[in-house]
Amino acid sequence: MRHNRSINHLGRQSGHRKAMLANMSCSLIEHKRIQTTVAKAKALKMYLEPLITKSKEDTTPSRRVVFSYLKNKEAVAELFRTIAPKIANRPGGYLRVLHTGFRQGDGSEMALIEFVDFNETALAGAQKTAAKKTTRRGGAKKAAEAPATEAAEAPVAEAPATEAPAKEAAEKKAPAKKAAAKKAEPKTE
Repeated sequence: MRHNRSINHLGRQSGHRKAMLANMSCSLIEHKRIQTTVAKAKALKMYLEPLITKSKEDTTPSRRVVFSYLKNKEAVAELFRTIAPKIANRPGGYLRVLHTGFRQGDGSEMALIEFVDFNETALAGAQKTAAKKTTRRGGAKKAAEAPATEAAEAPVAEAPATEAPAKEAAEKKAPAKKAAAKKAEPKTE
């Protein structure tokens, strides 16, 4: 049973495990995404997320606490200067673990771990969906004509709702009346 065993020891002594997680954290902070095994990615997520939360408050004591874990000045500077301002409004969940398949040599399950706010492709997709506008009914217009006609139509007041169906019905009947009139005309040859 696994009673009271909260961390994965990853088959290493504590000193080796702490050094490995510190090195992986520095690599992740530097490159914004790394590929590793799923077990190491989950352990790294548990190790690094409290440090990222600590980096939201840019004070000397918080920098010292983070440096005691990471042991790399450049990684600490990067964390406090670029990453912390970008994740300042996020309440947690700074890292994402994406399963990528199995390793060729030993078949261990691999994963990609990355910062959520630094994935450019996902952010670009989110911005595109937010920028999409709803289309008007009644047929497609050319892209060049649409802004000019919408600007011209904006100041004009719309007819009351009760008159609109009557106008549409009259417009539908007009072509039918014209066709009937052509049939009734005598042909002259």
